[in-house]
Amino acid sequence: MPLIPVTRSISIDSDELEESFVRSTGAGGQHVNTTDSAVQLRFDVGNSPNLPEAVKHRLAAIAGRRMTADGVLILRSEGSRSQAMNRQEVRERLFAMIRAATFVPKARKATKPSKAAKARRVDAKKARSGIKAGRGRIILD
Repeated sequence: MPLIPVTRSISIDSDELEESFVRSTGAGGQHVNTTDSAVQLRFDVGNSPNLPEAVKHRLAAIAGRRMTADGVLILRSEGSRSQAMNRQEVRERLFAMIRAATFVPKARKATKPSKAAKARRVDAKKARSGIKAGRGRIILD
């Protein structure tokens, strides 16, 4: 059960990653029809003991439709003709998603514009209105 480091504080057990190899689609000629070079990686986020609860929730939000109702994250890679390269690429994508889920977004503090900012805005609107009013027809009395 070797641990794979993802961040300084998070490591994933390699037994938690379930990989299956299937035939790839697209370019590759006859090679595509004979080898199982595409990689499908399944990672059970909900039952992973190595991820904190907050990271699990943020990872589910990041994953979107790639997450099943059971909490299993499914990633697929078939960009390369090499199974090893596809395997490495799909793992890197998983680790990047987990790293992104570790960042806690800053809470937004609601602010109001100052009195001076409101006055500048109104003055700018009046100036613009004057410019546009000057484009109209000239009425001679």
